[in-house]
Amino acid sequence: MGRQTAGTPSGARRTGSLGLTLAAMLFAVSMTFIDQTIVAIAAPEISDELSLSSSGVQWIVNAYLLSLAAFFALGGRLSDLYGHRRVMLIGTVLFVVSSALCGFVPDDSFAQVWLVCFRATQGLGAALMFPAALAVVVAVFPLERRGSALALFFGLSGGLTAVGPILGGWLTSWTWRAIFWVNIPVALIAIVLTLLARIRDEPRRETLDVTGAVLVAAGMGLSVLGLMQASAWGWSSVATWACIAGGLLILALFVRVELRTTRHPLITMAVFRDRAFVADNLVLFFAMTAFVPVFFFASVYAQVSLSASPNEAGIYMLVFFAGFGVASQLGGRMLDTRGAKHPMLLGTALGAAGFALWAHRATELSLNDQWPYIVMAGAGIGFLLSPASTDAVNRALSASYGEVTGITQTLRNFAAAVGLAVFGTVLTHVTTDRVLDTFERRGFTGERSAEVARRVAESVTGHGDESEPGGSGAVSSFMRETMDAVRMDFAEATQVVFACMAGAMALAFLCAHLHPGGRVGDREDPARHSNK
Repeated sequence: MGRQTAGTPSGARRTGSLGLTLAAMLFAVSMTFIDQTIVAIAAPEISDELSLSSSGVQWIVNAYLLSLAAFFALGGRLSDLYGHRRVMLIGTVLFVVSSALCGFVPDDSFAQVWLVCFRATQGLGAALMFPAALAVVVAVFPLERRGSALALFFGLSGGLTAVGPILGGWLTSWTWRAIFWVNIPVALIAIVLTLLARIRDEPRRETLDVTGAVLVAAGMGLSVLGLMQASAWGWSSVATWACIAGGLLILALFVRVELRTTRHPLITMAVFRDRAFVADNLVLFFAMTAFVPVFFFASVYAQVSLSASPNEAGIYMLVFFAGFGVASQLGGRMLDTRGAKHPMLLGTALGAAGFALWAHRATELSLNDQWPYIVMAGAGIGFLLSPASTDAVNRALSASYGEVTGITQTLRNFAAAVGLAVFGTVLTHVTTDRVLDTFERRGFTGERSAEVARRVAESVTGHGDESEPGGSGAVSSFMRETMDAVRMDFAEATQVVFACMAGAMALAFLCAHLHPGGRVGDREDPARHSNK
């Protein structure tokens, strides 16, 4: 059986209900988006009850993201080989069983190993589920309606990322274990709706490229591990660069192996000969370095500089999605009528302006002064996300739905890891410099002041154990007296991070100009047919 192309009607479209299918896939992927942020909110309670170290808690958060990044490409390929519906259901079951086991972690010395292992299997389940679910939506909806459908898919599922902190804060007030158990009813609804939708699988009689799967998992895993641990190990650490460089070398070897694999490669590298496909993925890469990290940095900024509670910080992020939700629907309609280039140009330009203006207002410490620019930043991401993702699938006619969604989602996860690592380092360094300046202006100087400034910066940026020092010593008293100034120092550091995000969106704007324009089907591009 040959590879399914973007213009081929699938069994899912012929037999399934479009609305029911979309609802089923949304329920499934909603768990993966919420889980990216919900666990971080409950981290202090998990640490206290299970007596875990700060590094242990960090690994509980990172294990999920690391596994997700490593296995996304494999998940997309397995979806093609064994059927999108089947792999989506397998991924959902693996995800929800792992979630339940995370909630039932024993309160003993085995707790950390237990949680890290089942958080990793959660990530594997998500890596199987998400590309398969996205491929189902692509296969079900005809080309002329695909943009609107995926705009709803990305708009609602992306918006759920902001629900994580709010839901996490509410559930944690009962028990932190509930942040894992909440996935059980959602998964059951997703499974029932999928069965009711009667989606027909069309598996392909092809072999799995095991060598490619191992290489891409190792390469992505090592490089993302290095990026994640850069803040803890330091950018001057041999371990940091060994992981990043080693991972990139393995990924380069993966590309070489895939180019030489003539039968059923994990990823068909010929898709990158399509100029539009390359432009779509470059736009997604630079935009995602801002989109995913903004949840973390804005939430911490709200809690540190605006003195908001975790729940209030979650509501602060809902302002971002006020713009994102509306623009994602408009972007999908623009894709259906005019093609991807126009919404990508509009989105990247609006996003760059929104983040820049948000950065300018960050030191005013008032949501009333910031919300129009937060909405602008969210709208910018909303305009481009669905058109870039959908157009990549539509134009890569020589590849398959699962394979291409695996490519785009792998790039998105890698971009998010890069953004979190780079912007996190910027935030810590700038905060340290600003706090040190504050100390020196108030007469607290010397090597001791530099050490305290570093500890304060690590604490407020999420790498320390407390935000304000306790005790009654001179240093502790001095710190409590200067916390208002430190909050402003952190706002100035966050200002730099938001400005960097504006720069990333500006790079995405330049990449959007590389797109040839037009809609799929409006004109023939020989590059899309030369390798069929």
